[in-house]
Amino acid sequence: MLRLSPASNLAAAARRSFASSPPPGNEDSHDDFKPQRSSPPADLDGAIKMIAEQVKKHQIMLYMKGTPARPQCGFSAQAVRILHASGVDFDSVNVLDYPMIREGVKKYSEWPTVPQLFVGGEFVGGCDIMTSLFQSGELAQILEESAKKQQKEGESAP
Repeated sequence: MLRLSPASNLAAAARRSFASSPPPGNEDSHDDFKPQRSSPPADLDGAIKMIAEQVKKHQIMLYMKGTPARPQCGFSAQAVRILHASGVDFDSVNVLDYPMIREGVKKYSEWPTVPQLFVGGEFVGGCDIMTSLFQSGELAQILEESAKKQQKEGESAP
């Protein structure tokens, strides 16, 4: 049996303490490390405008129930697993925190359910479509083409 010395126990505790997130409302965190939140839109038109800006700004955007670390439904969890398995970084919005965004994204995409994936500003689909595209290899192609397009745009920018 492996026994740890008190010093190594202390080091392990320090690592755990460092890795854990601070309690909510902790004002000791620097602004750069706090979650970025926008003011919630007041109406559906404002929500649709905000969604349009988000999908243009973020190369891979997932509207989901919960967060990637804590999905609040099985379909959102599946969408996150697919994106993680694809090895891509993505941004997300927890629609449970923003009822207007939850309704607005459905109108914006003309798709009735959440989660919803947007890549390169284009609506890809919900969980079932993501799963099918992932299994066929098409999602990898979509993500790769989008990354190449973003890289070309970055190179041509002054």
